[in-house]
Amino acid sequence: MSSIDVPWQRMAAGANLLSANGDLGVTIFEEITTLAVKHRAINLGQGFPDTDGPKFFKDVAAQGISGDLNQYAPGAGILPLRRAIADHQKRFYGLDVNPENEVVVTTGATEAIAAAILAFIGTGDEVITFEPFYDSYGANIALAGGIHRTVALNAPDFQPDVNELRAAFNERTRMVVLNNPHNPTGSIFGEDVLAEIVSLAAKHDCIIVSDEVYEHLTFGVAHTPIATLPGAWERTLTISSAGKTFSFTGWKVGWATGPAHLVSAVRTVKQFLSYSSGTAFQPAVAEALRSENTFFAEFANDLGKRSDVLAKGLEAAGMTVYQPQGTYFIVADVAPLGFDNALDLARRMPEAIGVAGIPLSVFCHAEGAERTRSLMRFAFCKRPELLTEAANRLSRLSASVGG
Repeated sequence: MSSIDVPWQRMAAGANLLSANGDLGVTIFEEITTLAVKHRAINLGQGFPDTDGPKFFKDVAAQGISGDLNQYAPGAGILPLRRAIADHQKRFYGLDVNPENEVVVTTGATEAIAAAILAFIGTGDEVITFEPFYDSYGANIALAGGIHRTVALNAPDFQPDVNELRAAFNERTRMVVLNNPHNPTGSIFGEDVLAEIVSLAAKHDCIIVSDEVYEHLTFGVAHTPIATLPGAWERTLTISSAGKTFSFTGWKVGWATGPAHLVSAVRTVKQFLSYSSGTAFQPAVAEALRSENTFFAEFANDLGKRSDVLAKGLEAAGMTVYQPQGTYFIVADVAPLGFDNALDLARRMPEAIGVAGIPLSVFCHAEGAERTRSLMRFAFCKRPELLTEAANRLSRLSASVGG
């Protein structure tokens, strides 16, 4: 037996959590958060808001808990929520989704991603993601026995090279996983790139899994679901959740939409992962999805202003800043400050200046990690006054740590 023959070890290796000798490590998020707590640092590492979403939605959930919504929900999710998801897709994107068999509610987007990969990927199947990639993609591809191929997203625009994208596909490619808007870079894929993905997926008969949890968190750029493009719907699973859009990351209510035969496969796997969850939260999410368009626009506008506060602080500190088009995150290059290793710097910053960030290299395979060696991701989904203080502390980075 090799050192990574056990499924959990494959999964850990896929998420970059196994050392060369097979020892299990902790996630970079846990490591940096522990340091942030120890040194009372401002944690701009993990992507969670430091304030809750609207009280009205919390009240709806509380009514469910104090009432009778405390037992299993249907495996596919309660029908009012599935209808609200279908209505949302129609209202914002013109997609006609049948709530009866083209929607499944999951325990957050993370479960939807896992169920989609496990439903369709077997040993030796190849899955393409864009790099840097959200760590759960690599973990689940490895657990399924798949082979993880990546296409680089390079600064400054973090768009894939079309020739590299084409070269990644072959007769063994079974799935392409798209994260748009993209975490961790904050980029939004252009429609020409999306169209090329659809064309390549059709040519190689691949499934597209589109993780769109940041769909409403874009700054002056419209989000285009890949499922809306010609030829995409019949092979696309679109995933989203309430966590990022409404600032309730702990509710863990997500969903997948798509053609019935794909959704049915995801639901089959999902029922043996969690079966159902969050019964009392599901009516609250349905209510949230029915919010006026102005709610979504104002939230995105406010978040964009927060990104500007942090961007100015990072620039004032001397970093090269790549302004995001969406998400919770902004990427900065620490090389102009004389640092060539963002991972090492991230481990020193909480104590040195009281601010925590995450190196981009941890979202990559070895070659990608070297390519992104000096890049760091910061979360701006925090209170403006906290971001202002973080910016002040970052201005002392060179003097406090030294290049």
